[in-house]
Amino acid sequence: MRKALPVLLSFTGVLLITSFALAQSQRINSFNCEDPYSLCAERQDNRSSDPQYKGKYIGHDEPALLFYSNVPGSGNNNVYKIRLPKDPATYPTDANPQGTGSPTVWNFQLHPAFWFGMAMCDTQSFPEFTNVCVPDTDANIFDSGDPSSPKYIGKHPGTAFMEMQFYPPGWVVSPDQTHYSAALNIDSFTLNPLGPKGPVPNNPSCLSQIGQEPVNFAMITVDGKAQAPADPLSNDPNRHAVIPGKTFLMNPGDTLIVTLKDTKDGFRVIVNDVTTGKTGSMTASIANGFAQVVYAPTATTCTSNPYAFHPMYATSGPHTRVPWTAHSFNVAFSDEIGHFNYCDVQDNSIFPGIGACVDSPVETEIVDKSHHEIDDFVCVDTASSVPFGALQPLGGCVDSDQDFDGVPYHHAWAGSGTDPFGFSAVPQAIRLTSPKFRPAAGGALTDYTRVAFEADIPAVEAATTCNPATGAGCVNPPPGALFYPIYTTTTQAGQCWWQLGGGSIPGTVNNFGGSSATEYKELEGSVYETGTLSNPGSGIFFENFHQVLASNPCP
Repeated sequence: MRKALPVLLSFTGVLLITSFALAQSQRINSFNCEDPYSLCAERQDNRSSDPQYKGKYIGHDEPALLFYSNVPGSGNNNVYKIRLPKDPATYPTDANPQGTGSPTVWNFQLHPAFWFGMAMCDTQSFPEFTNVCVPDTDANIFDSGDPSSPKYIGKHPGTAFMEMQFYPPGWVVSPDQTHYSAALNIDSFTLNPLGPKGPVPNNPSCLSQIGQEPVNFAMITVDGKAQAPADPLSNDPNRHAVIPGKTFLMNPGDTLIVTLKDTKDGFRVIVNDVTTGKTGSMTASIANGFAQVVYAPTATTCTSNPYAFHPMYATSGPHTRVPWTAHSFNVAFSDEIGHFNYCDVQDNSIFPGIGACVDSPVETEIVDKSHHEIDDFVCVDTASSVPFGALQPLGGCVDSDQDFDGVPYHHAWAGSGTDPFGFSAVPQAIRLTSPKFRPAAGGALTDYTRVAFEADIPAVEAATTCNPATGAGCVNPPPGALFYPIYTTTTQAGQCWWQLGGGSIPGTVNNFGGSSATEYKELEGSVYETGTLSNPGSGIFFENFHQVLASNPCP
């Protein structure tokens, strides 16, 4: 008996470590948007002025490509073609501070997700003025700053934002180690901005469980049926798991046709993998457990109602926006960057922990060893990375990179040039076509007539250097960044494609000036409501750099 005891303790230890690793991995892939590493919509005020965030910025850097048309149907259904980028053959290693290591870069270091977006109705979401939202109509455009106007932004129907996200393989934020997976996310915002004394959040029970920004989440599956209820209050671990034979998986390099459209049961995503011939789908329906979190600020418990989500607008343009987000768009493609910093193994938190990093060889402030950067948190050391889901050992941090010095802000993209740390290989560029849409009146698939570029750089800078109320200190490219990715065009087999990376990708046709300063050109102000119930108002806040083109250069 005594000889068996050490074996039993060892086995128990393995169970404890495995359970801890699972819990920490789920923490990294959190659905609480108050966690800075969650992949949620970028809010207009994701910074220290919001007491819910306890003084910490939790937002997301999202360079985006917007598509405009005033033809009804353009705002609620579209079809894209996209090529999932491949990674270099060699897995990344920790960057060498002396520049002698020549590490490679993989997609998960540039972007834990990239996504297609669209505005949705949610009658329990911000601004809580009405519990009615008729979908698929531009009657939902309310963007006047005048409180006396019938189209005052404070009277906007409740709005959510859909992100159809793709997840690259290989590290602790990846649901699968070797394949891409995808999910249908719908983010809402349970806050009344015009209470008697100011903004009124949801009840403490909801805030403690899911925060102010509840997320409906469902993996794209092979049969279109959710693995678990998409309800933000669902605690089913299958909600975000990769289940063999159930979860729809794609290979790096696959070409996909992605259809986003409204149906009577709810908004639907269909992914046809042209390379493999396989199809996955998901519908934001009651049958799949989609639900709206009830806005009830005085309630003692948090509740949700079954709810089928439908698109908000009929068209897509400068006025079809979600009034609580930093971004100003309806139909768009966006990358999600700024979520990978290297961290030295010897200086990181102790196995099997996730913690703060006190030193990083890639960051520009390496010369100041005493400086602890405010964004070097949620760091996984090399020894812990494999139990937490990495393909091979690799340490790093996934917190929001608000000082713009992690891997995504280096010359680590296709066509971006030579980096001081000498990356030996970088991933392929994301490549996608402009979407087409089917007009509501019927007819053939139709091109969008204009495009725009938009980067919410000021929303991220506002945590440190930028004043969004005046625009003072808001700069493009962001301070600390050695590089910022841009959209360019190329032609392949007679088809025009957009690509994301640098301005010198081989085969580039148009790089729109070749820099973030020439592409995301002008500091843009957007109307947001301010004030109280008795004294409503509005203000112009600068959350984006933005440029609208007169046409669609890549139809």
